[in-house]
Amino acid sequence: MNLRSTFVALLMATSFCASAQNIQLHYDLGHSLCKDLSGRPSVTTTIEMFRPDRWGSTFFFSDMDYFADGVAGAYWEVSREFNIKKNSPWAVHVEYNGGTTSVEHTAIAARFQHALLAGGAYNWLSADHNTSFSLQALYRYTFKGQSRGAFNGFQATAVWGTTFAKGLLSCSGYLDVWYNPNVQGKLITMAEPQLWFNISALKGMEDVHLSIGTEVEVSNNFVIDDLGRQNRFYAIPTAAVKWTF
Repeated sequence: MNLRSTFVALLMATSFCASAQNIQLHYDLGHSLCKDLSGRPSVTTTIEMFRPDRWGSTFFFSDMDYFADGVAGAYWEVSREFNIKKNSPWAVHVEYNGGTTSVEHTAIAARFQHALLAGGAYNWLSADHNTSFSLQALYRYTFKGQSRGAFNGFQATAVWGTTFAKGLLSCSGYLDVWYNPNVQGKLITMAEPQLWFNISALKGMEDVHLSIGTEVEVSNNFVIDDLGRQNRFYAIPTAAVKWTF
C-alpha cells in the first residue's frame, strides 16, 4: 500500500498563507518493475487538506489503494500543530495514523497497527514564500494488537517544498525515520519526493489547477513483498496527476 506521511503538512510554501486542498491519482509501477511485488495495488488516490488558523494549523490526508475489482485498502493520518507564539517557527505537533488493507482475490483483511505521535516542530519559510522546510521530532506510541504488542519509540521527519521556473515546476516531499522493533535494525526509513509540472502557470491557463508529475517511494524495511518479507530496500516510481482546489 502506498502510504503517505502526515508530515507533508506544509504542502507548498503558499500553504502558510492560505488553505490548500488537492486530490491526486497515482499509477504505481511497483508491480511492473519488481518481480516480488506482483500483488501490489497499481492505483492510489490521495486527498490532502491543509488549513492554518490563528493558533496553528490542521492537516490530514487519506489514501485509497485499488485492485482491478475494488478497493484494496484505506489509510489516513491527521495532525494538528499549535504555534508556541505568534510568528514563531516553533510548534507543538500531535498526530494520529491508522488504516486497513486486504489481500488480492481473497476476503482476508488486516488492520495497520495504529499510532499516536506527539512532539515538536520547527518550520521555515523563505522570504519570497517559494520554499519551505520543516523538521519534527516526535514520540511515537503504537497500540497493542491481537497478535502484536504495543511499543513506544521515536519518529524524526524532514519536509520540504519549493516552486521554481516561474511556477511551472514544484518539488515537495518528506523523509521519515521511525522505530519498529519488528524489523531488521529496528528502524524503518520512508521518503516520497514529488515533482510536478503545473499547468496553471502557463499563460491563459490560470484556471486549470491541474499538475502532471511523479512520485518516488523510497523505503527500507517498509514494503512487504509477495513472500511476506519486510527487510528490503525499494525505490518505486509513479505516474501521477493532481488537481488543487
